Amino acid sequence: MRLTKLELHGFKSFADATTLVFEPGVTAIVGPNGCGKSNVSDAVRWVLGEQRARALRGAKMDEVIFQGSSARRPVSLAEVSLHFENDDGALPVAYREVVVSRRLSRSGESDYLLNRSPCRLRNRGISARLTTARCPRACRTPSLTRTWWPSAKTR
Repeated sequence: MRLTKLELHGFKSFADATTLVFEPGVTAIVGPNGCGKSNVSDAVRWVLGEQRARALRGAKMDEVIFQGSSARRPVSLAEVSLHFENDDGALPVAYREVVVSRRLSRSGESDYLLNRSPCRLRNRGISARLTTARCPRACRTPSLTRTWWPSAKTR
């Protein structure tokens, strides 16, 4: 199992559709202060089912939706998708690529999707599997910043 892609649209500072592709090897996210690096780890935590706005550095969950700026209007929907390569069958589904997604609208409507099909977070049991499958012990800490490096190997 390997994280191959992260898609963000309308999530925090990612007003436009943004795709981060993770090639095999070490991946690093670098940039100046305030450019949104920590929003990437917040997005991963959120799509995997985080329910506490404070864990995402906010007061209310609708704060994850792009709020607008002096040059941009606010958006009405936040969506994040994690793409995993499942060639080794580490995830309990019969697909080679697994896409885990979450959407939230300003109206409060929230959707979880597994391979673009609606599902409930409770039924998605895959989140727990993702946080422990083939991940070194250091990855199983509350900090997701270290969790999703594609080059992580089992120790």
